[in-house]
Amino acid sequence: MLHRFKHSLPLMVAVILLAAPFSTVQAASTTTVKLTSLMLQVSEPVTVYGATAGTITTLDPQIMEDSSSVNAIENLFLGLTDIDPKTSQIRAEAATKWDKSADGTVWTFTLRNDIPWVRWDPQAKKATQVRMVTAKDFEYGMKRSCDPRLGAYYTAVASDIIKGCGDVAKLPVDQIKDSDFDQIGVKALSDTQLEVTTRGPLGYFLYTSSMWMFRAVPKETIDEYGEQWTDPGNIVTDGPYLVDELDQNVNRVFVKNPYYPNVNNTYGGNVERLSTIIVKDPTTIYSLYQNNEVDSSGIPAAELTRIRQDPDLSKQFYQTIRPELWYFGFMYDKPPFDNVHVRRAFSAIIDRKAMVSEMLQGQGIPMAHFMPPSIRGAVPINEVGVGDPANLGFDPEYAKAEFAAAGYQTCDDFPNVTFLTDPGGSIFGEYLQNQVKTYLGCDIDKINIEEAEGTVLLKTIKPTTPIAQRPNLYTLGWIADYPDAHNWMHDVLSCNGPNNQKRVCNDTDKKIDAASDEIDPKKRDQMYREVEDEFFGKQGEFPLVPLYVPVEYGLVKPWYKGFFQTDGMFGGSHWDTLIIDQAAQLAARPRKQ
Repeated sequence: MLHRFKHSLPLMVAVILLAAPFSTVQAASTTTVKLTSLMLQVSEPVTVYGATAGTITTLDPQIMEDSSSVNAIENLFLGLTDIDPKTSQIRAEAATKWDKSADGTVWTFTLRNDIPWVRWDPQAKKATQVRMVTAKDFEYGMKRSCDPRLGAYYTAVASDIIKGCGDVAKLPVDQIKDSDFDQIGVKALSDTQLEVTTRGPLGYFLYTSSMWMFRAVPKETIDEYGEQWTDPGNIVTDGPYLVDELDQNVNRVFVKNPYYPNVNNTYGGNVERLSTIIVKDPTTIYSLYQNNEVDSSGIPAAELTRIRQDPDLSKQFYQTIRPELWYFGFMYDKPPFDNVHVRRAFSAIIDRKAMVSEMLQGQGIPMAHFMPPSIRGAVPINEVGVGDPANLGFDPEYAKAEFAAAGYQTCDDFPNVTFLTDPGGSIFGEYLQNQVKTYLGCDIDKINIEEAEGTVLLKTIKPTTPIAQRPNLYTLGWIADYPDAHNWMHDVLSCNGPNNQKRVCNDTDKKIDAASDEIDPKKRDQMYREVEDEFFGKQGEFPLVPLYVPVEYGLVKPWYKGFFQTDGMFGGSHWDTLIIDQAAQLAARPRKQ
C-alpha cells in the first residue's frame, strides 16, 4: 500500500555520456558502428539511462512509505522472501525455506549464510565487505519497524502482523527501554534461523514477509551515523546494487554490488549501473527519449494515438494495469465531510466513466468501490455502488437527495472547502469543481484547490496534524503491498488502520477484523463483499470516493528488456532482471559535444 503522488510513470534516469551522434551512426557502415560501440563499451559499465519526476524521500527500509523510494530500497536491501518480477508469486530471497506451526502462528525461516553487508565509497569508487548478514540483523530490522520513535507509517502495518509489535508501538516515545522490544515475536535462533510469531493465523503473512519494513538493517551503522546512516558513503547494504550518487533535485546513480551472491539471478540481467536525472516535466522526458538520451519514457496524452499508429514507436509501446486506485479522501472530523450525506453526495456526482475517457484520455478503469480486480477478495467492479451498476456509482439524483438530507437545499449555506493535491494534480480539483457546479449548483469558488509536494501532502493529512492545517478533502493513489483484501480494507479503510482519518469505529470495522482471521476463503470473500457494500452501497458510509484504477502506458527502447508489465506490482521493481544491448544503445546515443 504505497502512496502514489505523481500522475506519470516512475522512470529510471539519464546522464549524457560520450557516444557517437545518432545521425552519424545511421549513415555509417556496419563495421564502423560495431567498432565505435566496442570502443565505447570499454569506457563505461552497462548502464540504464532514464529520467524521472519522482523523489526518493529516504533509503531507510523501516521509514519508507512512497512509490519512488521503494524501487531503490528493493535493490539495496534483501527481504526474507521476494515477489517474482514475472509471476508475482512468492519466492526465496535471504531465506531459502520456511515452515509454520500447526496453528499457523509461528514461522521459522532458514537463511542463506553467504550474503555480505557492503559499503560503497563514492569517491574511491570502491566496495568493501563489512561482515555477513545474520538472522540477528533481520530480528533487529523487524523489531525496529515497531519502534514508535521512528514516526514511521508502516509501524502501524507491522503492528497488525507481528505479535507484540502493536504493544511496543503504543508506548510513550520518551519512556521506551531496550527491554520493551523483547516482547515482540521475532527471535534469531541462530545465525541462519529466524522465528517469527504473528498475532494470529494470518493467511497473507508470507506475502508480507517480502515487505521493506521487515528487511534486515545494520545496527552498528545506524548507531554510528544516526539519521545520516543512509547517506552515500555511510550506507551499508546487502542487495544487488549500491548507492553511488543521490542528489534529490539533480540525479541519482546506483552501481552493481560486486560481492552480491546472485540471489535469484534467474532472468539474465546484465545492468551494472543505473543513472537517473530528475526532470519534472514529462514532456521533456519524452523529448529525451526521442533523442535516445533515455531508455524509457512515459507518454504524453497528446502523443498516445500517434505513437500507437507509428510503425516504430508502436513496437516500443507497453501497457500496464497495476493493483492501484486513485481516490478523493475526506477529513471526517472537519465539516462538512463529517456528515455522511455530504460524503455520499460528493461521491455520486463523480462520472467516473467520463473522467477516465475525457480527462485521462482512457488511461484508467473507473471504480465505484475500493478494491481493484487483481486483489484477493475483490468484488467485480459493477457489483457494488449506487444507482445503475453500468454507471459505476454516478447518480446525480441520489446526490441531490443526499445533499438535501445534509441540510443543503441550495449551496448558499455550504461552506468553502479546501482540496489538497500533489503538483500537477489540480486537474482533479478542477474536475470536482465542475461536477459540484453542474450537479449540486455550487459555484466553483466553493472548492479551493491547493498543491503540495507528496511528502508534505502526506504529513498535512495525518490525523495528528492540527485540524486547522488539514484540508477538507484531498486526492491520493493507493498501491497494494501484497495481493490481499486485508491490505486494502484494514490498512486503508478501518478505523484501526494506519490511514485512520478520525472515523468512529462501528460494526463494519469488526467485520474487517474478523475477515482478516477467517480461514475459510469463501466466508472471507463474502465478508469483504459485505464490507464493500457497507462502505460504498446506497446506505454506505463513503470513507472516501473511489475514482479509477490507472492504466499506465510507456515506451522502452528496442535495446532495453525487462518485465515492464509485471515487475513491481507489489513493492519495488528488480533492476537485476534488466537487460541492455549496450552496443545498440551506445550506437544510438548522441555524443556529448
